Amino acid sequence: MPTFLHTCYRIGNIDRSVAFYEKLGFEERLRMPIGEEAINVFMGLPGEDPRLELTYNHGVDSYDLGTGYNHIAVGVDDLDGTLERLASDGIEPERPPYRPGGRTEGHRICFVRDPDGYRIEIIESS
Repeated sequence: MPTFLHTCYRIGNIDRSVAFYEKLGFEERLRMPIGEEAINVFMGLPGEDPRLELTYNHGVDSYDLGTGYNHIAVGVDDLDGTLERLASDGIEPERPPYRPGGRTEGHRICFVRDPDGYRIEIIESS
């Protein structure tokens, strides 16, 4: 059976991106130089394998995000508390939490953007 290992995207500043993902609960696990051209930073949630790979290419500070990639998703127990904590660090949601499809029951979600503009879906698990 196949196993999902990780997703990777390029970032413009290692410290800025690591700080952002740490605010979402990720931990930096490894920095791995890739020759002279890049550094891969592996991030993981507590108790899980690192599944987010951030690649910094030396001398490149921004990328066109394109239209194909959409987001990664992170589950939290308390969406309102998480958003309040993120707001204290200057991270605001794209719009207030909502239930997809106009449903009145089920998980609430919202999206924030990381320092490079990538979307992060935050899903309330309770």
